[in-house]
Amino acid sequence: MDSKKSDNPELIIISGISGSGKSTTVRQFEDMGFFCVDNLPIELIPKFLELCGQRGSEIDKVALVVDVREKKFLTKYREVLSILGDMGFHYQVLFLDASDEVLIRRFSETRRKHPLAETSVREGLALERQLLADVKESAHNVIDTSDFSIHDLRYTLQKHFGGAIRSGRMSISLVAFGFKYRIANNADLVFDVRFLPNPYFVDRLKHLTGKDEEVIRYVLDMDETQEFLKRLCDFVDYLLPRYVAEGKSYLTLGFGCTGGRHRSVVIADAVKRHLEAKGFDASVWCRDIERG
Repeated sequence: MDSKKSDNPELIIISGISGSGKSTTVRQFEDMGFFCVDNLPIELIPKFLELCGQRGSEIDKVALVVDVREKKFLTKYREVLSILGDMGFHYQVLFLDASDEVLIRRFSETRRKHPLAETSVREGLALERQLLADVKESAHNVIDTSDFSIHDLRYTLQKHFGGAIRSGRMSISLVAFGFKYRIANNADLVFDVRFLPNPYFVDRLKHLTGKDEEVIRYVLDMDETQEFLKRLCDFVDYLLPRYVAEGKSYLTLGFGCTGGRHRSVVIADAVKRHLEAKGFDASVWCRDIERG
């Protein structure tokens, strides 16, 4: 969706399941220079944004939180988005989620009441997922915070939204992770590199990581690694222009090995270099490199 007016502020619409990290997300957007409003009645959003876009306004980036706390949200959501498009607003919808087990634990730790719960948090979550299914399905970006610390969430938001959303460039995140610590939930594509020989079983490399030159050389010097990287990069080169043509702004590629310290790190860094050589913005997050 292209912006029709150059003076319209950039807009992020944040929604998601209760307990998934929306409060932390809003604070991060504030730190990134966004004017943030939590739980603004959805019918007021077009008027509010019209005021933000008036000549002389200094507000050029806006983040709005809308969710089940606002009673008319679900019935007016599609209508309001259509109005924003007609007004010329370029927007991204960010949806936050997490597993039921994690959300129940978070509610227990904070002693908060789920906004839809009559008898239990689990009941409230089930209803909320049902009500927000369409919002999640149509979101531009879905972030699962199940495995995230506050630091991890802020890092991910900075990588995704720290730049201008009007740039038209795809931002690519590469996640190196260990399967023993759970798969990377936010990855659009996951590649299992456990077929490569494991530096962990080499005494001189065991306590190093994929950031150390000895491990990098050990992994990259193998013929199977070079063949894999060639085929992988050809595959990624084929996919990326098609994702861009479909309007996808953010893509996350996951690379998993056993512990997330050696092979996955080396491969993620190698793919990052390839993508940057092709002109893409890419970043690497080594989720489990400090474990074990």
